[in-house]
Amino acid sequence: MAECVRTTLNPSHFLLHSTKTPTQNPFFSSISSFEAKPNARNYPKISLSVMSSQNQSQGQTQVPSLDALLNSGRKEEVFASIKASLHNCLSETNLQLTVPGLKSKTRGKVRDIYDSGDYLVLVTTDRQSAFDRILASIPFKGQVLNETSLWWFNRTRHMIPSAVLSVPDKNVTIAKKCSVFPVEFVVRGFVTGSTETSLWTVYKNGVRNYCGNVLPNGLVKNQKLTANILTPTTKAEDHDVPVTPDEIIERGLMTQDEFDEAREKALSLFEYGQRVALERGLILVDTKYEFGKSSDGSILLIDEVHTPDSSRYWISNSYEERFQNGLEPENIDKEFLRLWFRENCNPYEDKIHLFIRDYNKIKI
Repeated sequence: MAECVRTTLNPSHFLLHSTKTPTQNPFFSSISSFEAKPNARNYPKISLSVMSSQNQSQGQTQVPSLDALLNSGRKEEVFASIKASLHNCLSETNLQLTVPGLKSKTRGKVRDIYDSGDYLVLVTTDRQSAFDRILASIPFKGQVLNETSLWWFNRTRHMIPSAVLSVPDKNVTIAKKCSVFPVEFVVRGFVTGSTETSLWTVYKNGVRNYCGNVLPNGLVKNQKLTANILTPTTKAEDHDVPVTPDEIIERGLMTQDEFDEAREKALSLFEYGQRVALERGLILVDTKYEFGKSSDGSILLIDEVHTPDSSRYWISNSYEERFQNGLEPENIDKEFLRLWFRENCNPYEDKIHLFIRDYNKIKI
């Protein structure tokens, strides 16, 4: 694979010469008309045909099917652009060398985080990580991750505030500083997975009480749970460690009130995400959320939301039949899911335009 390195972002994109925290978010103001739908008590059965008939009767815009996207000329155009841009990935940034006011850099698996004193500058790079390792860089990955999260932050702001302050670049988010809880809130709706901490792995090994959740006998792989469950993990350096709610409190990672609020928010966000995904022909199988506490004591949603990196998605219209026949669900791998979200979940087309065509015009 061609080496993918783009060393610095253009400082003119950031306007960080002042230490004053940005107070207006021009990005969100441009999409304020896209209001989130209210929660419903009765969720539709996992069926594309049901959702299609409902949408038609309500006069809603139809979302292109996954088959149509797979077989469209747009797919070839995107893949050709990706191939042509392998030499121009955003793999490394060094803004602390060129942008006044940035004090330090922390390099994560995917994000470069800069401390400005009053707030954080988070650059979502094109680095691809898996199994706690950085494998390669993929063109446009960081941009789509960043903008997917921003779409969800906007859609869920009626449920919980986020740390987002401003979005000066398609790969960049400026966020409030907050005390990050050292716990990842992993929410699961199905018995599945292959890693050592996945629900199916521990279940088939005989575990019937996982992270404080009592699991019945007789479950099979990829089966839908009767209710979504929370399986939190601690944020460790090399890998995440499953933990029970009681252990979180006993270790002083969170207070009982903090945990209770974050737990309620995580489950509500997941239920909402499942419904939105289902409307677009997908099943949100599991995901993880991270939370922080602001200086005024409020709990904020941070990091990323329902992205291909943090979530597992299956195709809904084939799930039931394949499950009954003992077949693995049709899933969308990370790269295709980014394309799919780009086509179907991006309400601010006029702002980012055709991101493949315009991406190379970004001066980075």
